[in-house]
Amino acid sequence: MTSSYLNFRNSIPWLILLLEALFLTGFYFLNSTADERFPVPDIYPEFQDVNHMVIFGFGFFLMVLRRYGFSSTGFNLLIIVLGVQYSVLVEDLVFFFMEAHEGVLRSLAKAVISLTAVVISTGAVLGKTNLLQLIVMTLVELIAFRVSRWINREFMEVQEHDLSLMHVHLFGAYFGLAVAFCFPEPSPRLDKNRSTPKSDLLSMLGCVFLWVFWPSFNSLLAGFKTRAVLNTYFALAVSAVSAFMLSALTTKDGKFRVTHIHSAILAGGVSVSYTAQTITHPWIAMILGLLGSVITILGSHCVQRCLNPPLKIHDTLGVHFTFGLPAVLGAFAQVVLLVIKQWTNSQSSYSLDYLVLIHVGAFCQTISFALISGFITGLILNTKLLKIIPVSKYFEDQFYWEVSFHVKLTV
Repeated sequence: MTSSYLNFRNSIPWLILLLEALFLTGFYFLNSTADERFPVPDIYPEFQDVNHMVIFGFGFFLMVLRRYGFSSTGFNLLIIVLGVQYSVLVEDLVFFFMEAHEGVLRSLAKAVISLTAVVISTGAVLGKTNLLQLIVMTLVELIAFRVSRWINREFMEVQEHDLSLMHVHLFGAYFGLAVAFCFPEPSPRLDKNRSTPKSDLLSMLGCVFLWVFWPSFNSLLAGFKTRAVLNTYFALAVSAVSAFMLSALTTKDGKFRVTHIHSAILAGGVSVSYTAQTITHPWIAMILGLLGSVITILGSHCVQRCLNPPLKIHDTLGVHFTFGLPAVLGAFAQVVLLVIKQWTNSQSSYSLDYLVLIHVGAFCQTISFALISGFITGLILNTKLLKIIPVSKYFEDQFYWEVSFHVKLTV
């Protein structure tokens, strides 16, 4: 190891300690713990599920690389606990100057949902960033995510529940892709950029965690929670069945492929997140789950072979077809369902053209802002001050963790 990297590694604990001290100071002046003053619905059960989903689910879901398991899980936990504090502090600061407070528990729920976008983005640059780059990326993305939500709420008049969910997958996926565009591609012959049966099994375990808790994620801030849970579950069920069927049909020997199942069984939860509380017939959610699974599996072939090589984007986890494309499907489905609803409801106070323009504008703004802010963040992360690890040292745990010789051989 070079001396510059040793100095960098030794300075990380002090940087984290300084960041935590700033959070403590901010909470001392801004955060209110008198939750009884701000009555809100009891959302703790759903919040607990989402917390498990983000920490356990994504923690194992990211363990796809053979030599990057400790970093995938450990760094995921670290950026979540730092990011939640930071996000709640930003929410309190905004409420202090502009709005009425909604309560600490609701702010905490919004913070965990916002961190889901960050975790999705880290999947695109998994194994290519050091810890300091991940922390900086988390802080910048949370601010960009908040600004994008504010633009859509104030100027596009999008409801708060739609803001909390529609931005997560769409913003997280395209922000991460823009950041990945700024990183040099690893060599195709690099052996560390591969999975093993053990890492695939652990990643599938995380995928199952995400599948189980996804209905709570879509219903956490929903007004019609039962409807959101029902529609999300049916969409997830159909996408899981479709994933197994399509995986067997698209392989030469008719066997199931882990990468297909790993990506496509969650497509239903992503694609229905926009409309989970507004769909009145479960068969609509089931169709979205089917289409989401089809788009994910077919998109994995097209994106990896036709789109990423010309753009020189190395998407480690495949967040584009796992979260981005199903989110685009969900956004278009929302517009289609809105058109159908307006045609059947002659008493609506809004014109159809106006509502469609609002939702299309919010969709375009979200992707555009994610790409622009992600590209700027990627340029910042590749400055000499932050970029320490060369391309040849990507996807390695041993530069960050104390790994025994036995573990290195078996993993």
